[in-house]
Amino acid sequence: MRNQRELSDPITLRVPADILAELEQIAGVCERTRSWVFVRALKAYLAAEGREILDIAKARREMAAGDVHDLEDVIDEVAAIVKEAAA
Repeated sequence: MRNQRELSDPITLRVPADILAELEQIAGVCERTRSWVFVRALKAYLAAEGREILDIAKARREMAAGDVHDLEDVIDEVAAIVKEAAA
């Protein structure tokens, strides 16, 4: 039995015809639905570029809130750790 996830209401999405044709071809080869292929593609996007966008937005919020570290201080701290480890 597959893990059942709560699904959203249906959405309407317009995509370029060539992309739809490729997705339909993939769905046919995999013997899956277009929705299955779309969800897989969206998951891949969210895991890569989407995650990066969210991480950058979080970093910008942290910077705006003053949650930052001076680069020179970080370099000095790393140098001290390396020097101590070498001793």
